[in-house]
Amino acid sequence: DKPIWERPVTAGEEDEQVPDSIDVREIFDLIRSINDPEHPLTLEELNVVEQVRVQVSDPESTVAVAFTPTIPHCSMATLIGLSIKVKLLRSLPQRFKMDVHITPGTHASEHAVNKQLADKERVAAALKNTHLLEVVN
Repeated sequence: DKPIWERPVTAGEEDEQVPDSIDVREIFDLIRSINDPEHPLTLEELNVVEQVRVQVSDPESTVAVAFTPTIPHCSMATLIGLSIKVKLLRSLPQRFKMDVHITPGTHASEHAVNKQLADKERVAAALKNTHLLEVVN
């Protein structure tokens, strides 16, 4: 017998063909604990990522995350963005399209960093980078 407090599992949850819906909180929970490359703190603790800057459309399979570097000339902005993107790529179903970008107006090289984060080859290389994978895990 199951304990009384345990929620019953629905047929939809058991059906492997029915995808689980993904919401803002789930995305934020995936990225909040990523460590900052220069500080012994998480991206959430440094306010680099905040739940209000995460957008999800499960029906359209899209996720957008805006992140705010700690300073306008942060040299680690691309690495932080790649860390977020790699974490999402490794955690979410392949159907999702991801947009990880700098919060508008918060970094001196915002356009250049966003261009790098949108570069499929750079992201593919990041997925193979063992040091980056250690930061993400």
